[in-house]
Amino acid sequence: MADTSPDGGAEELAPVEDASVEDASAEDAPAEAAPAEAAPAGTVPAGTVKATVVVEQTAPTAPKPASPTGQARPGQAAPATEPRSGRRKVREGIVASNAMDKTAIVLVVERVRHARYAKTVQRTKRLYAHDEANDVKVGDRVRLTETRPMSKLKRWRVEQVLERAR
Repeated sequence: MADTSPDGGAEELAPVEDASVEDASAEDAPAEAAPAEAAPAGTVPAGTVKATVVVEQTAPTAPKPASPTGQARPGQAAPATEPRSGRRKVREGIVASNAMDKTAIVLVVERVRHARYAKTVQRTKRLYAHDEANDVKVGDRVRLTETRPMSKLKRWRVEQVLERAR
């Protein structure tokens, strides 16, 4: 049976003898017998076991990052003023309605490829956008920016009027 030592070399281990199988004459020998002969270097005397202990080192675990909302997790210190990683979404569309106060409904057309038929399909979304100045008119082309929820449906803000309606 071979065991690897820390230096990479393999050393042969001597078999361990069971105490019950030992010679009866060894028990009858006087206690003042001559000391055991010194074993040559590199060998293990019979009856002893050489063991190599391997300790695996693990890298220290990094703390979990802060939650996506930027707030610290319970039991974790607040992050040091780091910039937010996400960018705000930007969409362009045509104003469909401005009947509500400080709110415009904007039609955003998205052209996607159909999964099965590979045909380009237009999908229209009606986004409710906040218009602080109430200056957009029906038919205007506007640029919207994603923002915090302002009401049940309003999550966009009119950033710029790109083209006025004729």
